[in-house]
Amino acid sequence: MLILIANLGSTSFKYKLYDMPSERVLAVGASDRIGLGDSAWDVTAGQATQAGTADLPDHAAAVELHLGKLVELSVIASIEAVEAIGFKAVHGGPISGAVEVDSGVLATMERMIPLAPAHNPPYIAAMRSFREKLPHVAQVAAFETAFHQSIPKARQVYGIPHEWMEKHGIRRYGFHGASHRYISERLAQLVGPMHNSISLHLGGSCSICAIDSGDSVANSFGTTPQTGVFHNNRVGDFDTFAIPALMNAGLDLDTILHGLSKQGGLLGISGVSNDLREVEAAAQRGDERANLAIDAFVESCRHYVGAYLAVLNGADAIAFTGGIGQHSHIIREAVCRDMDFAGIKLDRLKNEYADGRRETRIDAADSKTQIWVLPTNEELIVARQTYQLLQQQPA
Repeated sequence: MLILIANLGSTSFKYKLYDMPSERVLAVGASDRIGLGDSAWDVTAGQATQAGTADLPDHAAAVELHLGKLVELSVIASIEAVEAIGFKAVHGGPISGAVEVDSGVLATMERMIPLAPAHNPPYIAAMRSFREKLPHVAQVAAFETAFHQSIPKARQVYGIPHEWMEKHGIRRYGFHGASHRYISERLAQLVGPMHNSISLHLGGSCSICAIDSGDSVANSFGTTPQTGVFHNNRVGDFDTFAIPALMNAGLDLDTILHGLSKQGGLLGISGVSNDLREVEAAAQRGDERANLAIDAFVESCRHYVGAYLAVLNGADAIAFTGGIGQHSHIIREAVCRDMDFAGIKLDRLKNEYADGRRETRIDAADSKTQIWVLPTNEELIVARQTYQLLQQQPA
């Protein structure tokens, strides 16, 4: 079965084409500036690569273009050869796991837009467009919250009136489920059966997950993908009672929410960039705010690692993934510093020379906890979920 796994932004489309159940990647591709004109696109299949520009009015047009290129490259015989599109969907509220997209799923995702305003709208628009233009292709939404359904209820609730959770769904959901599930499964393959592990997905978006025997038992995200560890330009944990204080100071709510979601995090503190590499470069030049941003980011990570060591009664392994987790030896060293009490000791040379594109173990010889750099593979998890769901459907 050929399954295309889609990762969507408001104006972008990235994908991998899988042959399931062999899990072989047949092609990868991407388009940008969708709906804006002059979209750049590229497709790679084996050693062959094509690239160009095109006018792509919507995501369905991007999919059609890429499927056409895959026919030209002889990856598929025809557009009809692709049987399903799997989506790494973000917020389905009460819907979790992998589900076939229908009107009910789309309606629920629409109700969740206030909780995932940057993520749900492009997926909803693309799913609707695909249903219209590619009716032969099954669509499956694999929600990021699914892996976290095993979190105990005491770690799901906020200290709010209980009816807010029951009537309005205000609770801790957890996200990055595909990434943390992959890290959990991959650690078990590399190390053997494990009891406790901590997965740090650090990138443009960041979260930390406590995993007990393969099950998520805590995640730093909350009701939305804004909270927890702060992000490249998103606020992370924040005292909600500061909002009326800011409004009393003359800021309107839209300005405040824009600042929290677009101008916060690394960008907000450093004033330099939302890209950690640029913030690190500024810090090396002596920029005080850049140094503060890095220190605050590290403290945010260490806060959750420490909390999850308590949740798990220690960790057999810690894994760093995501763009920052895989490529910043500075952040990895700082996060692991002074954790000898928990049996966590980093080998500085292994850490410094670790290639973030490869699976690398970086703990010291006398560390009781294994420390890994692991590239994640969210698309593979979604491909597996999509295939398993469709195999359960009656012929």
